Amino acid sequence: MSERQLTLLGTRGCHLCDEAEALLRRAGAARRLVWQYRDIALDETLVQRYGERIPVLLNAEGRELGWPFSLLDILRLAGTP
Repeated sequence: MSERQLTLLGTRGCHLCDEAEALLRRAGAARRLVWQYRDIALDETLVQRYGERIPVLLNAEGRELGWPFSLLDILRLAGTP
């Protein structure tokens, strides 16, 4: 099974981002997922685009999943069965 790359967009101090990160950890334990956390505060373009929408999850093809999302939503975005 190949690994699936996801990116979680968020920022420090965001409790919803913490919840999304916990879900990603659970998804990673259930399936072979690779994900990274990207702090939007370090990129003004990301702040303008996602500042009021975080957390947002992106897959390798650029599809977005906005909060709230579930474990099943994460697996679907990653393309895992």
